[in-house]
Amino acid sequence: MKNFENYTRQYFPVENAPMRWAKKDYVDHAPIWCSVDLRDGNQALINPMTLEEKLDFFKYLVKIGFKEIEVGFPAASDTEYEFCRALIEQKLIPDDVVIQVLTQSREHIIKKTFEALKGVKKAIVHLYNSTSVAQREQVFRKSKQEIIDIAVTGAELCKQYREKAEGTYYFEYSPESFTGTEPEFAAEICNEVIKIWEPIPDNKVIINLPVTVSHSMPHVYANQVEYMCDNLIDRENLIISLHPHNDRGCAVADSEMGLLAGADRIEGTLFGNGERTGNVDIVTLAMNMFSQGVDPELDFENLPDIVEHYEKITDMKVYDRQPYSGKLVFAAFSGSHQDAIAKGMNWRKEKNCKHWTVPYLPIDPEDIGRVYEADVIRINSQSGKGGIGYILENQFGIVLPKNMKETVGYMIKRVSDNAHRELKPQEVYDAFEKEYINKKTPVKFKEYHYQQLPEERIKADVTIEVNGELKNRKAEGNGRLDAVSNAIKEELGIEYTLHTYTENAIEEKSNSRAMSYVGIKDKDGKNFWGVGIATDIIDSSLKALVSAVNNMLKD
Repeated sequence: MKNFENYTRQYFPVENAPMRWAKKDYVDHAPIWCSVDLRDGNQALINPMTLEEKLDFFKYLVKIGFKEIEVGFPAASDTEYEFCRALIEQKLIPDDVVIQVLTQSREHIIKKTFEALKGVKKAIVHLYNSTSVAQREQVFRKSKQEIIDIAVTGAELCKQYREKAEGTYYFEYSPESFTGTEPEFAAEICNEVIKIWEPIPDNKVIINLPVTVSHSMPHVYANQVEYMCDNLIDRENLIISLHPHNDRGCAVADSEMGLLAGADRIEGTLFGNGERTGNVDIVTLAMNMFSQGVDPELDFENLPDIVEHYEKITDMKVYDRQPYSGKLVFAAFSGSHQDAIAKGMNWRKEKNCKHWTVPYLPIDPEDIGRVYEADVIRINSQSGKGGIGYILENQFGIVLPKNMKETVGYMIKRVSDNAHRELKPQEVYDAFEKEYINKKTPVKFKEYHYQQLPEERIKADVTIEVNGELKNRKAEGNGRLDAVSNAIKEELGIEYTLHTYTENAIEEKSNSRAMSYVGIKDKDGKNFWGVGIATDIIDSSLKALVSAVNNMLKD
């Protein structure tokens, strides 16, 4: 590409980083979660939420299990201010939930922020100012000391207002654009703020390290986080928080590596909504932990409902391939994938497995409110016999003989290919029924009688209807089905060999029906199949035989 030479690294890697975090291989406990959907997420919407929508969304975030929720920037607009007041005055904040508000380091903004919080039981006041080289030089045109002075002034003002206010207040400081800031300077300015706020075990200070703009690979950020954890004063009384954005598509990796590096807290949004490419997706991050056997301490057991609620309020869409939450993330169209999943599911039943290890499925879709038949095995022209067999068996009780699956698979794929679309499970069944079940043309079964002969032989008296004309024929065989088969062959003057017969019961509430499967082979070695359904097993087997014969005659 042209102009690549116009770009250079805008981050500051930690020299001789110890990288202790790299020896860990997974996040072993849930962080403190803080939803910023109502502030960072809301300000990124084309049409920001109304007061009523924000109230609705707040209640939903509480329902999911968030204990810290950033509700806005009260000094930014009347809606933001009124939303904060509504939460407090209508007593909508549960006792175990803390709201968080954002403020710049400017006295009139800090003053209005505390006014918006009047009467709150508990709140986090989140102070920030930009510290990166680009912001210092281009936006503020200030020296490092002048940038420190901005932070110190804001910290002192927050402390003064807290002393006059009722309720419990916690403080958070963000060196905004942290990833473009020299680590030494980031630690220096944070330490100056910490000195003013004087954290204690019962009122820790949150130091937030935002990936305001993502500049580097995730391991570089993790080294920066580890450096801060090593160089901040009073570390035992601090909560190290991360706020990753997704410019490089690394927000989840930044978060996971940052947690390994010593962070305690994550600020993010549902499905990654936020400025530019968005914030870290808390759903993905939490479900990654879940898939490793770690309780994320958030309730995503009905993820389809969360997606629906989110899309309705934000007017945003969750991408079909969004990890865990997208409509197609568990869908298997490929025949080999479907076969592996079906066999994996059967393995779980056979072995009574404790842990989830099904191929191609990192988690059990049912754990987040998805349905196997609707969400996992999806049928189109790329599907295979395993997936088609899985749908027929698990939704409709049709247990195909092993050597019938391939024939049925090709038939269903042909139907999908001709329709140029995916087939719903009911459409799969309808196509199967049309092709195989209780076929009555040109031959229709009418009546039969049996007579037991010596040496376990059976004599069958069979009446059939062929193209509307009744025919009667008697024949012998080594069983009922064989005797009827011989009568049909003699009457129609055809040749075939009966090579497969299986059966199973179909449970329907208090009743059950028998389903039989018959495979025959003509004189040229070509296979034909038929399926019979009836309340009586003998009837179902004979209907299956006639269905197979009809398919052979049609061919």
